[in-house]
Amino acid sequence: MSETQGGRAGSRSAKQATMKDVAAAAGVGLGTVSRVFSKQGKVAESTRKRVEQIARDLNYHPSALGRGLKRQKTNNIGLIVTDISNNFYGEFAQGVLATAKSMGRHVILCASGEDAESEKEYIDLLVEQRVDGIIAFPTGENVDAWRSAARLGINIVFADRTIDDLDIPSVLIDNLAAARALTEYVLALGHRRIGYLGGPSQLTSGRLRDEGFRRAHADMGVEIDERLVVQTRFTRDTAYASALRLLDVDEPPTALIASNNVLGEAALTAVRDRGLRVPEDISVVMFDEVPWAKLVDPPVTVIAQPAWQMGQAATRMVLAPDYENLHSLTLATELTLRASARPWYPSVPV
Repeated sequence: MSETQGGRAGSRSAKQATMKDVAAAAGVGLGTVSRVFSKQGKVAESTRKRVEQIARDLNYHPSALGRGLKRQKTNNIGLIVTDISNNFYGEFAQGVLATAKSMGRHVILCASGEDAESEKEYIDLLVEQRVDGIIAFPTGENVDAWRSAARLGINIVFADRTIDDLDIPSVLIDNLAAARALTEYVLALGHRRIGYLGGPSQLTSGRLRDEGFRRAHADMGVEIDERLVVQTRFTRDTAYASALRLLDVDEPPTALIASNNVLGEAALTAVRDRGLRVPEDISVVMFDEVPWAKLVDPPVTVIAQPAWQMGQAATRMVLAPDYENLHSLTLATELTLRASARPWYPSVPV
């Protein structure tokens, strides 16, 4: 990640090692290496000696980096999204970029692909770059890496999700209430067999949207057929296969709720490939107001998240002078009704 400009890779004396190199060789976290050279915090004596010896072996020079990690401003912030091709994350990123520019900051953009290992690599990269803050859609893993970054004095703001074991402010929507409202709308149309295409359960947003779907059913005394509830990854191929599975049960759903726009796209594709019509044969609604939702025929009913505003708020929070006193922020959503859902009258032929 930090090969020197001159010299050969095999020459230890010519290589400019990084803190990550030292941490990896010593088998410790970045926070431990930082504490060793900043002389702050507790480190076992045997660990300290090992880190110092490995630093000498790797020709690591900690003084400048150590001063930087004591909050020398870089005017950079990091942004870790999951999929930049997803309209929601693209609009969120635009909010971050515009707000950061207005505040005289630059943004280092990373895309984790919802992969914990990639996320860990980006956390380490941004720590090495000594960014002033990190905004991220966390995978729910890498608790130690996030905790180490925070200990180094880097401001962190999560978006869309939280991690239970970490006290880090987040910019959110009320995922439970939004999913509940969307489900209540479909139930009010008379549908009783509603398919639900949801995201991974390890994400707090995924769990809360699933709970909102279930609470709406419980409120109206409608039993859920668990064969119609599928949790899947946010990849188009996997989501498409999951949507087909929902449509192919013995008693298929009369309506389908997708918990984000990638899953909504997969659902509509599966419906088309099964020769079904929206909304005559099946109603389809989803999370996320994306451009194509208004352009398809029929246009799709959505729960609109304020993605740009979420990016703006996250940027202001991560750069706030009073960051230590911040709490999580919840922004409002809007149910936008279009023609993709219709009343369901079982006794009346279409």
